Amino acid sequence: MHRSKFAVGVIGGATAVVALGGLGTYLLSGTESTSRLDEYSTASVDGHKALASNIVAGRTESKYHPLPWVGDKVTGVTCPGGLKAVAGASITCAGKKSDGGVVRIPVRVTKADAKSVTWKFER
Repeated sequence: MHRSKFAVGVIGGATAVVALGGLGTYLLSGTESTSRLDEYSTASVDGHKALASNIVAGRTESKYHPLPWVGDKVTGVTCPGGLKAVAGASITCAGKKSDGGVVRIPVRVTKADAKSVTWKFER
């Protein structure tokens, strides 16, 4: 009886550790960002407000590989232009993998208003 309580405690503790690890991975590996459109981050694309390409590239590079077991490590991410602050707008950025290969990173706006844009990239 005493051993079975110990086994239940060990299994319960291990389950809790795995669950917390999974939750932490989920929270840290998110690919969605909301960025303010202010004087430092706003560009113009086809007459529309847009998030400047350097903001999109920097945030994508920093979040693409937040943990060793999530995604590939990429460096030198560049984006071809600003990301229009219009829901559904998209661009494709590019980065370099550690093996020298190039990875294409699709970026899409999920929500936008006059003051901010919410966007996400695909791994």
